[in-house]
Amino acid sequence: MERGGCLSRANGGLIISADRPNERGQPAGEAALGEAEDASRARVKAAALARFRLASPPHLISLGFGSGLFPRAPGTVGTLWAWCVFVALEDWLAPHHWLLLIATSFLIGIWACGRTARDVGVSDHSAIVWDEVVAFWLVLAFLPTDWFTQLVAFALFRFFDIAKPPPIGVVDARLKGGFGIMFDDLLAAFFTLLLFAIWRAAGF
Repeated sequence: MERGGCLSRANGGLIISADRPNERGQPAGEAALGEAEDASRARVKAAALARFRLASPPHLISLGFGSGLFPRAPGTVGTLWAWCVFVALEDWLAPHHWLLLIATSFLIGIWACGRTARDVGVSDHSAIVWDEVVAFWLVLAFLPTDWFTQLVAFALFRFFDIAKPPPIGVVDARLKGGFGIMFDDLLAAFFTLLLFAIWRAAGF
C-alpha cells in the first residue's frame, strides 16, 4: 500500500486513509483522540463539581463563598467578588489590618483548597477561587484606591493568572496541594505589582 497525502492506493484503487486531515489540518485520528480527551476532562470536572458542598466550611471558603460556582470564567468572577469585598471593607480596615487578614486568609486557604481538591478528586478545579481572592486583595492593598488603577490591576492580574507566563506556569505545574494552589496566584499578584512599580519608576 502506498500513501499519498490523505489517500492510499491499494489493489489498484483509492481508499480514504485514516490520517485524512480535518479542517484544522489535523489527521482525523488525532482530532478524534483530542476530542475524546476533551470530553473526558469535561466529564471529570462535571463529576467533581457535583461533589462540592457549600455546607462544608473548607468547600465554602475555597469556592469564594459560592462565587466559584459561576458557570463561566469562575476565576474572573471570584476576583470580582474579592474586589467588591475590598471596596466594602476598605473604609473599615487599616492597611496593617488588611495585611493580617491576607496572611491569615492565605494560611486558611492552604488548608481549605487542599482539602477541597482532595474531596472532589481534582488537583486545582476552576471553581476553587480562594487563591484568586487572597492574591487580588494583596494587589489592592498596595495600590491607590481610585477605580481606574484598580481596574487596570484587575486586568493585569487576570492576564498573569490565566496566561501563566514563566515562572508562574512552572510553579503551577510543579507545586501541588493547597500550597501550590495558593502560591501561583501570589506570583500573579507579584508581577502585577511589579508592573505598577516599573510604571511609577518611569515617571508615569
